[in-house]
Amino acid sequence: MTDPGAGDALVVTDRVSIPRSELSFRASRAGGAGGQHVNTSSTRIELLWPVGRSQALGDEERARVMEKLAARIDADGNVRVVASKERSQLQNREAAEARLAELVRGALAVPKKRRPTRPTKASREKRLQEKKRRSERKRDRGRSDW
Repeated sequence: MTDPGAGDALVVTDRVSIPRSELSFRASRAGGAGGQHVNTSSTRIELLWPVGRSQALGDEERARVMEKLAARIDADGNVRVVASKERSQLQNREAAEARLAELVRGALAVPKKRRPTRPTKASREKRLQEKKRRSERKRDRGRSDW
């Protein structure tokens, strides 16, 4: 989850930490099972992070995160994460922070560039032999030299 030695920041990677001052939380009543407890306590947590105005990211990183998380960004430019699985507001808050960190970590990951490879000589020959065999099989279907 979060590194206690990181001060007042949500650690995403070893180079990126989101200051907790940028995060805003909203609590509301969670639905689902839980009986009277669910009806009386606001344990569902909604976490908002303004990715466009964040000081945690450089321009390149911000562009990458905004592109990858475009479906999760609302009209105000906030990434929204909701957690309501736990019965405790604190646990849901921690779960929402962990999920945000995981989302941002995934968005920051740069995929390896694909290096095109050429088929080997043996694989080309095998393909041609198989092609020839298939063609002979089809050609022989039409023949009836009885």
